[in-house]
Amino acid sequence: MIDNIVVKVPATSANMGPGFDSLGIALDVWNEVRISKGPFSIKIDGIGEEELPKDSSNLVYKSFCKVFEEIDEIVPEVNLSCTNRIPLTRGMGSSSAALIGGLMSGNAMAGLPLSTSEILNIGAKIEKHPDNVAPALLGGVQIGIYDQEELITASVTFPEDLKVVLYVPNQIMPTDQARNILASEVAREDAVYNIGRSALLVQSLVTGDLHNLKYATQDMLHQPQRQKQFFPMKNIIKAAMEAGALGAFLSGAGSSILAFTKGREYTIGYEMADAAMKSGLDGDIIFTSPTSKGAYLEK
Repeated sequence: MIDNIVVKVPATSANMGPGFDSLGIALDVWNEVRISKGPFSIKIDGIGEEELPKDSSNLVYKSFCKVFEEIDEIVPEVNLSCTNRIPLTRGMGSSSAALIGGLMSGNAMAGLPLSTSEILNIGAKIEKHPDNVAPALLGGVQIGIYDQEELITASVTFPEDLKVVLYVPNQIMPTDQARNILASEVAREDAVYNIGRSALLVQSLVTGDLHNLKYATQDMLHQPQRQKQFFPMKNIIKAAMEAGALGAFLSGAGSSILAFTKGREYTIGYEMADAAMKSGLDGDIIFTSPTSKGAYLEK
């Protein structure tokens, strides 16, 4: 049993345009979880330090406890310290980072009884879909599907020089709210539209032939409905593309917009922010890149 644990977990972006609930990518923005034996306490630094709970309802702590529930052992009393850099309720996987951070730290303190696959399955079951949890744990671009109760994931390679620009609005989009506006049924032509683009997205990333990303990141299953809730989205995506982005889409359930590029990052970020400002929206720009590294236990 390890007494002092440090776990680092990356931000993620789900859907990637057409891959609704099944595609996600890890980003080089990291949260850190530190756990040590001692009287129960929770400390939060960085994003969410004022609003996130510091009692037993904290998601990192609940996930930590989940490990001991799974192995039928008593939860040890711990000091929990979180350093958060992933924006909350902005479609960058903050809840998945909390889940994986808690599960991995609990598993480490328990002596590593759970495999990576078991941690992934527990996390995906809690999240109800794997598109954030899989890249948060495994890194890179991940495809996640269910065959009945079995979770299957597959990694997708991507060019090492691919860059990411994120416009992160001050406007939040809680995931539950963003999901509730989606239609329960979709038109066949919309399903076909997304199937083709999901396949093209994977092909573009694997081959490094990115000129089709402008088509491969388009969507008809969730972005049109979320556009009604988040009016500036279309204008910000359009601004990114006109500034030279290879592809752009709503990150997860939003409200962040992600653009892929191999250059002109600052121009793209400026134009995204300008389009948002013209729609009466303030926010921040994050310049980063995909990461092939998933959550890890710091030695």
